[in-house]
Amino acid sequence: MLATKTKLDHFVYSSVSGADRLIGGRNYSKWEIEEYIRSLDLPLTILRPAWFMDNFSDPLFGLQTGKLSTAIKSNIKLQLIAVEDIGAFSALAFENPERYLGKTIEIAGDSLTPVAISNAISRAIGVDIPYVEIPIDTIRQISPSGARTFEFINNEELKIDIAEVRRLHPGLLTFNEWIGKIGKVKMELLFAPEH
Repeated sequence: MLATKTKLDHFVYSSVSGADRLIGGRNYSKWEIEEYIRSLDLPLTILRPAWFMDNFSDPLFGLQTGKLSTAIKSNIKLQLIAVEDIGAFSALAFENPERYLGKTIEIAGDSLTPVAISNAISRAIGVDIPYVEIPIDTIRQISPSGARTFEFINNEELKIDIAEVRRLHPGLLTFNEWIGKIGKVKMELLFAPEH
């Protein structure tokens, strides 16, 4: 690995929230990578971002069909982070090595149920987007590891201290702020007629 052959002052790795508990899920490799990087004895900071807010502008979640669809239970609060804020935390780590070296930091900017997310999207784009929960068995038929990830989310609700994360990065975006700043334009593109 190039990092071990070069003298590094600081290595920042973006993993995934709950990596140490997500055994067998599709993000399990993130934990294996964390363990491998630790074994190299690098000057290290690990960031563990929650679910990306930006995921909701992906056609995979069905907005363009007029609904938001995932296998997350409607009453589960999903912790979320804007991709922009992951970049901000990376910059903070490099700018403040004395505070971040040797740390593993879970990061999230908001915590909302899928219904609250679909309501926020509806308000932002002016289209009624109901939440539709996909049965976990349907996901399992397509992707067993994806199903394990959703089971983890449904059964191991993350409890990232968002107030503490915001103390470290006061510009941390809430979901509504992210929609206003970034997400609305991306989501509206899903409804744009193809040329």
